[in-house]
Amino acid sequence: MPSSPEGLEVPLWRSIAVFRFASLAYVGLLVLRDADRYAHPVAAGGVLLGMLAWTGATTAGYRRPAGRRWPLLLADLGVVLAIMLATPWVVGRAALAAGVPTLTVAWLAGPVLAWAVSGGRRRGAVAALVLGGADLATRERIGQSSLTGVILLLLAGVVVGHVARLAVEAEARLQRAVELEAATRERERLARDIHDSVLQVLALVRRRGADLDGEAAELARLAGEQEAALRTLIGRAGAAPDGAGDARDLRDLLDRYASTTVQVAAPATPVPLPAGVAGELAAAVGAALDNVTRHAGGRAWVLIEDEGETVTVSVRDEGPGIPDGRLAEAAAQGRLGVAQSIRGRVADLGGEVRIVSAPGTGTEIELTVPRGDR
Repeated sequence: MPSSPEGLEVPLWRSIAVFRFASLAYVGLLVLRDADRYAHPVAAGGVLLGMLAWTGATTAGYRRPAGRRWPLLLADLGVVLAIMLATPWVVGRAALAAGVPTLTVAWLAGPVLAWAVSGGRRRGAVAALVLGGADLATRERIGQSSLTGVILLLLAGVVVGHVARLAVEAEARLQRAVELEAATRERERLARDIHDSVLQVLALVRRRGADLDGEAAELARLAGEQEAALRTLIGRAGAAPDGAGDARDLRDLLDRYASTTVQVAAPATPVPLPAGVAGELAAAVGAALDNVTRHAGGRAWVLIEDEGETVTVSVRDEGPGIPDGRLAEAAAQGRLGVAQSIRGRVADLGGEVRIVSAPGTGTEIELTVPRGDR
């Protein structure tokens, strides 16, 4: 499970450090109490000093994001395993059989918690099973209390790993929300600036040029089209994109084609698609509108239909229509506007294109794509 270098995980690593020192203090009290029962009490003191040094080393290592990787994680597990395997010699099997605690006691949970925070519940469960098995192997007899300790260790690894994963996901969602809010504020600011400057100029050019002839009238018409397109974009400026990750609202992409000659009809709610799917579908619609401009006078209607599992975009015009066999003839001549720019794009998305046309009745192109990213 990927983890962010800073954020909500930091308190978890600090809590692990506090737990390791607290559990080590408990181990120290038990060593002082039971030293006279150990087979090698001097060695027990040396092991205790080694545990103190390793606790300090892991605390410093896990403090840095770069240290929370496999080298230190494996070394942490190995050191605790070595101390556990040395317990029968240091404490003595007779003392262990008489009920004297092992050297690690609760301190052995440190690597389990570290593995869980760094990799989630699966990694925490693996570390718990390894250390729990080693703990059982060092005991002369396995009783209910021993099995309970292993089960608690396993539960700690799973629960802490799950909490760590939730923390990472919550942090990612919070970051996306902050970025979305910043982007929305910037879009609203730009929309206000455009409304106060560019739209007013375009509206003035459209009004003044409407009564003129020649190139001035053409400039006025183009200014009117750009004004309509900008007003459509501004109307959506405050709307947040629906969905998570790289989802895009198809309405935003197709609204860019809206003008005085192209009308775009869309649902009132967002039509989220994966960014790649939305981009390719919008490009196919753009290619269809280019054909309308070249062959059908430029006037067209675009309809977006959200059908749940699929999304359909219809492009209709009132041009002269397409004669039978004309599309095949154009493809044979190497003119691949429909074959590649429209059919090819939609086919790559796992969708289909349906063209309904006849001479004198206009043309309707339906582009249907599945909602998933192919």
